Amino acid sequence: MKFGDFLFPESRTPDTDYTVVNEALAETELADRLGYHSVWLGEHHFDGVCTYADPMAFGGAVVARTNNVRVGFSAVQTAFHHPVRLAEQIALLDNLSGGRIMVGTARGSAFNRYEYRGYGVKYGEAQSRLVEAERILVRAWSGERYHHKGKHWNVEIPMLRPKVVQKPHPPLIRAIASENSLLQMARQGRPFMLSMQPLGNIRRMFDLYRSAMSDAGFGDDAVARATGNCWIWFNGVVAETDAEAAEIARPAYAASMQHITGGRERMNTASEQIEVEAIYANSDAGPEDDLVYGAPETVAEVVAELDDVGVGGVMIQFRIGEMTWQQTENSMRIFADCIMPRFT
Repeated sequence: MKFGDFLFPESRTPDTDYTVVNEALAETELADRLGYHSVWLGEHHFDGVCTYADPMAFGGAVVARTNNVRVGFSAVQTAFHHPVRLAEQIALLDNLSGGRIMVGTARGSAFNRYEYRGYGVKYGEAQSRLVEAERILVRAWSGERYHHKGKHWNVEIPMLRPKVVQKPHPPLIRAIASENSLLQMARQGRPFMLSMQPLGNIRRMFDLYRSAMSDAGFGDDAVARATGNCWIWFNGVVAETDAEAAEIARPAYAASMQHITGGRERMNTASEQIEVEAIYANSDAGPEDDLVYGAPETVAEVVAELDDVGVGGVMIQFRIGEMTWQQTENSMRIFADCIMPRFT
């Protein structure tokens, strides 16, 4: 099993942006020294929830400050990027890193409608932009002349430079939230990323994924390879005892959720927020479903169950809300020392 550090650093006010951005960069260096497989960069805008906002620019700094850790995107909101520009940026990062880049793609948040208005993109176009952008990325990385005429972009690429290092291209992983998206990935033989859910749900989805891949004609080896490249994300805090971890994790998580939902209520328009509230109402997600905390033995039990399901990688958001650098560092070190060696 692979273990990654998910950097989603929250800054409540502009006054703390500088500190948070630079502590996030220091966190990538720590993950590299501690032997994590990867660091994963998110993307959100205008609200300070993911303070560095631009994963491409921040990714350049990460690549320059690390040596071994792979650098993934979890995930690029493709609706906000021109796909040719994105293909070039990723190709450059792949060269600068010596082939350490992994590309997670996503439609974008269904909740943060203000992000779409900020970029002048219609929310209803986000999914079709994702599918079209992925097609352009893969063909652009092929190194061949490519002409694409689609719904959103009409481009003609003589040859993309620089050439990507990884063959045939950096790994492409789709972030999903629904069973329908999972089935799409299975039929294409592609891996996916998924946020933490009750373990019974995760087991059911992985079983469905393997079954759908087999039904689509993929052999056992192909199914195993694809599943081994699927990732689960959760907020995680590890401390010496369950009580200590709870004392850190639960207040930080609750305050972070309050900040996130408060931002949506403040920045979405009234009609947008009505749609968002309807999504909330129809969701079966429970409180703290994506929060894992405890002593090493407690957290290792959860990881062991994910391993048993066949999850290929786990990415952990160690810094939750306004947790201190000391709390984050301590959690990362305990996880690396006491949990990772059991599974790697």
